[in-house]
Order: sequence, then structure tokens, then C-alpha cells
Amino acid sequence: MKQPSRPLDHLVLPVPSLAVARDRLALLGFTCAPDGIHPFGTVNTCVYFADGTFLEPLAVGYPQRAAETAREGNAFTAGDAHFRAIRGDNGFAALVLGSQDADADDAAFRAEGFPGGTRLDFSRGFRTPDGAEGEASFRLAFAAPQAGNAAFFFACQRVNVPVVDRTALETHENGVTGIRGITLAAANPHTHRAFLEAFTGAEVDAFEDHVEVVLPNAAIAIVRDPGVTDLACLAIRFACADPDALRRRLTASCIDFNDVDGTLAVPPAPGQGALFQFEA
Repeated sequence: MKQPSRPLDHLVLPVPSLAVARDRLALLGFTCAPDGIHPFGTVNTCVYFADGTFLEPLAVGYPQRAAETAREGNAFTAGDAHFRAIRGDNGFAALVLGSQDADADDAAFRAEGFPGGTRLDFSRGFRTPDGAEGEASFRLAFAAPQAGNAAFFFACQRVNVPVVDRTALETHENGVTGIRGITLAAANPHTHRAFLEAFTGAEVDAFEDHVEVVLPNAAIAIVRDPGVTDLACLAIRFACADPDALRRRLTASCIDFNDVDGTLAVPPAPGQGALFQFEA
């Protein structure tokens, strides 16, 4: 029996520091969670949405520990270090899908010919704005479209995530309620169709200039870009409750943006490594 397709879980955005990310995202009207500390040297300040997805701005908080774990085969820190070495400290590094069974997903990625590294288990503490604390545990299964790809891909099983009230963290001044879609780029999108099907577990539709897959909670497209040498993460499309209010906010804050048929597109900037697109 075919397993259901994997949903979007979150997106990893490397940043030079969490302070830079907080400043930029706050300017755009996002609410950032308190700092999270990984046991392998990286730190984050997540942006949670009401649809269950989130952004993970990621910095290297403890460089020595991050470098050690990468050398030891930690696919997460190795992937982050590889991306930063190629693309720099500000970007869109990883697309993460949800997993019901990371062991099964790891086996499936390997069987399909797209292994991305050793499966990883870890736990980290968290703190909510009201001071509640707890520990969350995860299992990660990695997939790779090709050797040496700058962006990396994995499925995340939330093994032990305590139920907490995230209403305050999921409420954003810009009116964003979730992630509608992700745009990837490649010189030839059709080259990566098999990978996208193996990674998502869903059928991929092929068109002349792009391929696309619809997940339970978002869509992923790979568009043609002759200047891209691998499979790159490019843009994030958000659902926004009030684009007019956001337009006024961006204008008042002197943030560059394009307005095309009601979709507001904000180009990458320090602390925001992807093109952000906001639509009603």
C-alpha cells in the first residue's frame, strides 16, 4: 500500500546571527520564538505559523561544536557548513518535510538512490514567551538530489513535542497564517523530477519549463534557471490575511518590494535569505 505523501514541515534559512534575523523578520512583521539551542552547535529563532509549518532561521552559535559534529558525520551540521561554504551565511538552505517514520523514510530514500547522510536523532529544550519550558525530540532522514548539492533536504519526525499554546508565536503583525508554496530552481527542472517524487512521496506533474508537486499543505515547484548549477532553494510563498496592510507596512519601513497582480515580493536581504512572496 502506497504511503501518503509527506507534508511540508519547515524551511531552514541560514543567517549570520540570530540578531540579524530577528531585526529583519520583525521589520517584515513576523513574530520570532525565543532562541533554540541544538546539541550540535547551531541555534535558531523559529517563526511558527497557524498552519503548523515554520521557518527556521539558523545561526552557528558554537562554531567548534558545529565543526566537530560535521566531521563526525552529523548530516545537519555538515549540510549547513557545506551550504555556507558555497552560498555564504545568508540564504535558503533546506526544505524539510514531515515524517511519520524517519527510519522508513531513510530506507526509502536509499532504495530510490537518493541517500543524503546518516539518520539523526536529537533533542533540544524550548521556552515559550510566557516562560514555559520543555524538551522536544526529533528524528531526521536525509535525501540528496545529487552529490555536492548546496541545498539539502530531509524529513523530520516529531517524536516528542509537548503540546503548548503557540497562539502568541503564531500571530504575526503582517497577517501571515502559513506557507502556501516553495519555489526551487535548476538548469533543467526535469532532471530532478525523480528526486522530487522520491522525496515527497507524491506524483510530480511535468510542464515545459517547470515541474510541480502538490503536498497535503503546500506546493513545490522547480523552475528553469540556466544560471543555476544544482537544485537550489529560491522563494517562499506565504498566505497573508491582509496584503494591503502589509503593503503599507513595507512602504512605511522603506523595504523594497514588487507588487505584481496583488502578490507582494520582497527580495532577499541580510536575515532573510529567500525571496518572500505574500498573497491573499
